[in-house]
Amino acid sequence: MTIFGTSAKYIDAVKKTGWRPRETHGLGTLRTMLSTGSPLAAESFDFVHDAIKPDMHLASISGGTDICGCFVGGNPLDPVWRGEIQGPMLGMAVDVFDDGGKPLRGEKGELVCTRPFPSMPVMFWNDAGGEKYHNAYFARFANIWCHGDFAEVTAHGGFIIHGRSDATLNPGGVRIGTAEIYAQVEQVPEVIEALAIGQDFEGDVRVVLFVRLKAGVALDEALVSRIKKKIREGASPRHVPAKIVAIADIPRTKSGKITELAVREMVHGRPVKNREALANPEALDLYRDLAELRGA
Repeated sequence: MTIFGTSAKYIDAVKKTGWRPRETHGLGTLRTMLSTGSPLAAESFDFVHDAIKPDMHLASISGGTDICGCFVGGNPLDPVWRGEIQGPMLGMAVDVFDDGGKPLRGEKGELVCTRPFPSMPVMFWNDAGGEKYHNAYFARFANIWCHGDFAEVTAHGGFIIHGRSDATLNPGGVRIGTAEIYAQVEQVPEVIEALAIGQDFEGDVRVVLFVRLKAGVALDEALVSRIKKKIREGASPRHVPAKIVAIADIPRTKSGKITELAVREMVHGRPVKNREALANPEALDLYRDLAELRGA
């Protein structure tokens, strides 16, 4: 085996077990590890090169099923910087725009592709006038593909994906990517996985963090304090959730991605579209009318 494709969640899960594959397996032929599905945390870069293989090309990649490919990903000829995707893929005129459609550097904005690309879909089924297709990708910026990712171009010319644009949190009017919170929470040993949403509350939006904990672990005040402290120190005080709620399961798509939007709709008592796209739709019912979210 020369290339191993996996998910950021799998890498994090292996890290939490304490397993060091380089000590148990011969990985001499392995040249490249590809990670996708969600942003790969900087600490996971460290883990891969320390516990799996030091001289291996680690490539975090990001694209979409709809484009049959990646907008940004790895390049074996350039350096890998921890926490960053190396750059645009061949044939992809990728950039990050502010709300006015101007390119951003070192700041968070919308991931866009400014020119047609080889694997761009040309239509949707049952959309004769192209209205659904236009609204999905081109309504935000004229003739510019807006992919719906909240992203940043780094000083190295790399990219950081901070989460989905439609799932970004806006407490006090400041946009926060959910991936920035997950990168910190996943370092807490008791937490298996987490999901963050913005809950409309008293005329503003407050951040709510749901955590799925290891068997036998209770979400007591001490653990809540440690989670908040980790987020505050690793991200910022604005990232600290107003509420942390223990949950038995987290809904995800059949491709393994957590579904923040569906949970947000359930919390607000609104209907959830495309439940059939979920691998575990029954998990949504866990978020209906939660007592923990009724008051301050």
